[in-house]
Amino acid sequence: MTKFRPFSICMVALAIVINIVGANIALWLHLPLYFDSIGTFLTASLCGPVYGMLPNLLSGLILGMTSDIYALYYAPVGILLGLITGLIFEKKPRMNLFLFALLVSLPTSLVSACITAFLFGGLTSSGMTIFVQILAKTPLGLMLSCFIVQGITDYADRLLGLWITQRVTERLPSSFKNRLL
Repeated sequence: MTKFRPFSICMVALAIVINIVGANIALWLHLPLYFDSIGTFLTASLCGPVYGMLPNLLSGLILGMTSDIYALYYAPVGILLGLITGLIFEKKPRMNLFLFALLVSLPTSLVSACITAFLFGGLTSSGMTIFVQILAKTPLGLMLSCFIVQGITDYADRLLGLWITQRVTERLPSSFKNRLL
């Protein structure tokens, strides 16, 4: 059973803000990446999988009610992302970044591709929707097109987010990390 500590709860709040700011920057600039998981990675790496699931869930709800209705539907992806990231950080905290991003991206890309294909017909607020629509007209079909495009963008987004998280956590003082454990 995870013990809820005030410092960890504050980390979740900080992660929510980081996720919302990142997501809005990506949305406003029509970037092909999402930047909505950096706070989730940070919390999952420092506080574990239970806390790692909360930031994307809560930031998805807030974004869904304020600036990006699509974020609400993708909350299950964020929950899965926080869970997988937290579990990997617990088991192998020094894993190769490229492999880590791949392990996190594959299951979350599958879930998000299903949401994109079945709920939205391949349309999202991401700048990559045009590629999904082009590929969907090929023999690949909509579902596989969503998975391919989602997989590429998710991998790049996760790789960047994990790299930022690694840089930040390396520079945190041990006294800060100890308060979270």
